[in-house]
Amino acid sequence: MFSSFSMSVFEGLAVALIIALGLLLLVIVVLGIIDRTQTQDAIRRNYPVVGRFRSLLSALGEFFRQYFFAMDREELPFNRAQREWVKHAADKGSSTVAFGSTRNLNVPGTPIFVNAAFPPLDNQFASTDPMVIGAGSREPFTAKSIFNLSGMSYGAISKPAVQALSRGCASAGIWMNTGEGGLSPYHLQGNCDIVFQIGTAKFGVRDDDGNLDDAKLRKVAAHDQVKMIEIKLAQGAKPGKGGILPAAKISAEIAEIRGIPEGRDGISPNRHAEVNDWNDLLDFIAHVRDVSGLPTGIKTVMGSESAFAEFFDTIVERGIESAPDFITLDGGEGGTGAAPMPLIDLVGVSIREALPRVSAMRNECGLRDRIRIVASGKLVNPGDIAWALCAGADFVTSARGFMFSLGCIQALKCNKNTCPTGITTHDPRFQKGLVPDEKWEKVAAYAKGIIKEVETIAHSVGVPEPRKMRRDHVRIVQPDTTSIPLSTLYPS
Repeated sequence: MFSSFSMSVFEGLAVALIIALGLLLLVIVVLGIIDRTQTQDAIRRNYPVVGRFRSLLSALGEFFRQYFFAMDREELPFNRAQREWVKHAADKGSSTVAFGSTRNLNVPGTPIFVNAAFPPLDNQFASTDPMVIGAGSREPFTAKSIFNLSGMSYGAISKPAVQALSRGCASAGIWMNTGEGGLSPYHLQGNCDIVFQIGTAKFGVRDDDGNLDDAKLRKVAAHDQVKMIEIKLAQGAKPGKGGILPAAKISAEIAEIRGIPEGRDGISPNRHAEVNDWNDLLDFIAHVRDVSGLPTGIKTVMGSESAFAEFFDTIVERGIESAPDFITLDGGEGGTGAAPMPLIDLVGVSIREALPRVSAMRNECGLRDRIRIVASGKLVNPGDIAWALCAGADFVTSARGFMFSLGCIQALKCNKNTCPTGITTHDPRFQKGLVPDEKWEKVAAYAKGIIKEVETIAHSVGVPEPRKMRRDHVRIVQPDTTSIPLSTLYPS
């Protein structure tokens, strides 16, 4: 009886296997016919069925490279070592490592900080003093931190991401830039200092024709948390082109906040229509500052030194009161959620070259105490921030560093509304993974960790606090593997 039962089971399994193989063969035949007759893909047409594995493996390779094949310092735009440092800082973990650096110190452009023979003792350290921005405006802003959050708009990033960033910035005592998408209720929830950005489309402060609406600007500026206005001329990832927010990411709420129709791509003009030259720009800055009462600056990217020289000369001719209160200088390596590859790859000078040049020109025109410089563009680790302060920045901002603190895995899906960590998507399925009540602490810890480590570098080079660092305190590796002071490369 047992033998008969076993035989029945065996026969049943055999039949099931035959059916499964038959179905598999049928699927292969159908796919083969489809592949052989289609005309869109040459590989699939010439190698039916098997050719499909190329697309599959190519898609999977994007995810597997960072885990199995890339070395710690190889990936772009950010490598594993950079991302892991942010993760440890956000988790309040130890910043120490063992056995030695994995960084190749012979790569041209590598900054090497100059340790002092007699660094200050522990009781000789000083905290970084707050710095006033826009002393001549009706409501000057006393900025507490050297490191702050760069512009990321609600729309480009999700509601829970904005909520976590707002609370984290408040806890760390740093400012939060709204990005060009307008002021949302979620920016205000954490009670942090806010820099309101006006992009070329004037989202949040525009009339029906896309022009600046002074009444709406006054309403934004009336919020106690809004401390400064930043007029965005360009950003590093897409200089010469306005922002792009795909229609899939524009909900009814986002459309209302921005003042645009729902269901259509939100595309900003490539520049402010009312600004045709440097005098127009200074007039526009003065108007925004007068209407808002707040310190007003610009965000831009260096294309040529001559353009900035002309800008500073125009300020000197008109009088230093006409100057912007700050310049946020973005580098060509800056990030974004969506931009054409030629602009991301090929347009705009790197922050590593632009910052020392622009800060030197500012100083030569006697504008150092009038115009604050805010450095931005792929600056996410302590060495990046310390270098920027040496090069002439008064403040440093980061966007992608804070995205990593929220849990970003560099999936490169920011423009597709399918971000697996919930940071740049409005799909509730993915957003539920980002819990603001947990993530805001990581945001704050990352900011505090950066500041602490930058202070450590400052003490090592022999100064009591970070803003005392100068170009002589950092050397830059040259192609022959020797290094020279930054002050030799870019005299101040």
